[in-house]
Amino acid sequence: MKKDMTPEEKARCVIDDKLCQSGWAIQDLKRLNLTASLGVAVREFPTSTGEVDYALFVDGKSVGVVEAKQSQAGQSITDVEVQPGRCRQSA
Repeated sequence: MKKDMTPEEKARCVIDDKLCQSGWAIQDLKRLNLTASLGVAVREFPTSTGEVDYALFVDGKSVGVVEAKQSQAGQSITDVEVQPGRCRQSA
């Protein structure tokens, strides 16, 4: 990773790497091809209730989302647990 990357850019590199290691094909919405691989993770995917960091598709069907959160100690899970539920309703 480059030194001058923003925290968001660093997080995206880490998440992309972990998804790729797990067999997911990473795509941007502009180059969307849900048949490119069995598992496709689409960055910054719009939903009816807002954008998710990654939308996950298997065989072209929506199966989940990945939301990046700060790794700082002290953040309560209740502060962020509402967002995945919101995403689930819109997928």
